Amino acid sequence: MAKGSVNKVILIGNLGRDPEVRYTPNGLAVANLTIATTESWKDKQSGENQERTEWHRVVMYSRLAEIAGEYLRKGSKIFIEGRLQTRKWQDKTSGQDRYTTEVVADSLEMLGKANAGGGNENLAAAPERSAMDAPQMAPVDGFDDDIPF
Repeated sequence: MAKGSVNKVILIGNLGRDPEVRYTPNGLAVANLTIATTESWKDKQSGENQERTEWHRVVMYSRLAEIAGEYLRKGSKIFIEGRLQTRKWQDKTSGQDRYTTEVVADSLEMLGKANAGGGNENLAAAPERSAMDAPQMAPVDGFDDDIPF
């Protein structure tokens, strides 16, 4: 790690949809998630409660991706840690280069009640190999469409 450099993301939020799990041609599991985080505050001038939701793209690899696909569902509350990564891909229709910034998760914990997929109240998981070791991925067939979100 470069001196004075940190790339660390911590999110606690709810899944916006069920995880999408795909496999690369060499068998590596890849899960795509969208996590919503909501910030609430009281407007100082009007006194009204305000709220803003941010949506975050998250990708998981290997065993962590398989666990996400098995246990997580839309609405699941989760805690993840990872790093930001920007990747380049080509738009299928125009051929133009596009960029997507996402969180590459290297740990996951389910919060709250167990989901329909079964399992424990809390699930701590680590991938079989570090997400830092995961290959720089090109889109898998049907993995990314023209809209990167």
